[in-house]
Amino acid sequence: MVEKRTILGSRLWVVMLLAGWATIAAAAPGQDDSALQPQALDRAGIYALRQADPNLTGAGVRFGVICRSRTYNEEGEPQNDYQPNAKHNCFQNARLSFYDDRTVAAGVSAHSTAICSILFGEDPRGTASELAPFLYEGAVPAAEGHVYEFWHFVKKLPEWIQDGAARKRLTIDVATASFGWPLEDWWTRGIETLIDRDGLVVVASIGNGSNASNPPFYPGAGPNAIGVGVVSSVNATDLATKLAHFGLAYPEESSTGPTEDGRCKPDVIAPGNCLVGQADSSEGYTMAGNWSSFSTPVATGVVGLLVQAARQDARLGPAVSPKGGNCVLKAIVLNSAVKLPYWHKGRLSTEDDHEVPLDYVQGAGMVHGVHAHRLLKAGQGKPGDVPTAGWDLNQLEAEPNAPQVYRFIVEEPGNKVLTATLVWNRHYRETCPFQHASESDSDLRLEVWAVDPANAGNNVLLDYSDSRVDNVEHVYVATLAERTVYELVVSYSTGEGRLGAAANERYALAWTAAQKQAGDDILWHDLNADGIVNEQDFVIVMNNAGVKAPEAYVFGDIDMDGDIDRDDVEAMFVHRNEQAEWRTERATN
Repeated sequence: MVEKRTILGSRLWVVMLLAGWATIAAAAPGQDDSALQPQALDRAGIYALRQADPNLTGAGVRFGVICRSRTYNEEGEPQNDYQPNAKHNCFQNARLSFYDDRTVAAGVSAHSTAICSILFGEDPRGTASELAPFLYEGAVPAAEGHVYEFWHFVKKLPEWIQDGAARKRLTIDVATASFGWPLEDWWTRGIETLIDRDGLVVVASIGNGSNASNPPFYPGAGPNAIGVGVVSSVNATDLATKLAHFGLAYPEESSTGPTEDGRCKPDVIAPGNCLVGQADSSEGYTMAGNWSSFSTPVATGVVGLLVQAARQDARLGPAVSPKGGNCVLKAIVLNSAVKLPYWHKGRLSTEDDHEVPLDYVQGAGMVHGVHAHRLLKAGQGKPGDVPTAGWDLNQLEAEPNAPQVYRFIVEEPGNKVLTATLVWNRHYRETCPFQHASESDSDLRLEVWAVDPANAGNNVLLDYSDSRVDNVEHVYVATLAERTVYELVVSYSTGEGRLGAAANERYALAWTAAQKQAGDDILWHDLNADGIVNEQDFVIVMNNAGVKAPEAYVFGDIDMDGDIDRDDVEAMFVHRNEQAEWRTERATN
């Protein structure tokens, strides 16, 4: 047995490495000539999607944007300063409506202005200090924006849920909230009820990391909502570079799972540092910062564009069905997400975790509009023979408790990876305080089999996901070079989970088989995302060396063996002085 080599056992070796680490001058600042802002939308694939289909602007999609008031009186009543700066140039053509108790004249919120800019903004003559003039275009500039003051929305929840006539007045397709509460409450369960019963899609921020609050925030932490973390911009000196390039999701800036009851959150991450309209001017723009408040509208925009695309094609109708369509959209967004360096189910460890479906920092990965749209357009596939990419909205029968099986062929499987995501809703009572109806919940299981059509005895269980607490199952596994036939099996769990015998369980499944992602991303080694692998990154690895997975999520375990050791530091040394493309560009401009 080979003895494990640790970096803690040889001070001389460490000193020699430090002495050999070259120092390179910082890149020269410059201006970005990019024509489009916010560039975070470009990183999330939204602009590329719009280039492929210019009609995808959010037209006909109704967004409910829930915004907190900025100030409260001594009795804790909101002072209605929750609205975006509607006088800003980027909202000249925006379709915005506002909803509040009207007890106090409405005021402006910088937070709401930023969120609505990212979603609905449109300005052909944008200007900002340190940037060349740009076209400002939000994720869904042609959509309807229904902006709700938070406490007004909360007070309306029981009415919307319990009164059929009132329910019809909640005419929104996608709701988004860029704030949160560390504990589940009656109103967070009310939102979960709307998701399950009416098919509302809710996208909410997960929190701003360990420096702000340790637990993931509700409603984003709710089991049926899509919780969003933040991918931070790179550590650059000039504004243009910070707005155009992004690093990783860092636990100190983006809240991590698990939730108090052990579930995985976030579901996905998205770039957050956007250029946004100023709250006190009609034409200025400013940098939002690395907060999940601003990554959430990016992810929300991707969901909204999927809604628009699904409505334009009758084949895709189940994806916007009030009976489970939100599960389809969630499954598609998670399944199409991009895994960033250090993605791993649960915390870092030596083996895949079958009971923890997502990464506690990245979720399923970073949202990507083009990938999600491509998966949506692949269409619905029913159990039986299906294409290598697609989705389904179906249900498991309580009796006779038979699994649903999807079989497909992967051509040239030697360098491909199979991704599959199973989503279903948790259930709640429809009277306030909307208690969790746990007796109606189900525990589902997702399996991936490599099949030998000539001999079923040679079939290989390639991977499975069977969480006892989550209502998401996710697999991400390399295919076998010698096998071309694969099966996805959806069933009730045979473990300690609950079987929903009261009714059949509706579920959504999405899957793809595609080329493996390239493993040469500089962010494996440039841990502080400053564009160069140098002694600062080496120090991060050294500081993390004594922290063992899974007790903490740390960067630097390059070989993903569950321990930061000498092998990882040597890998860092091999890549010393390597520079990111954006840093080289800045240095030569």
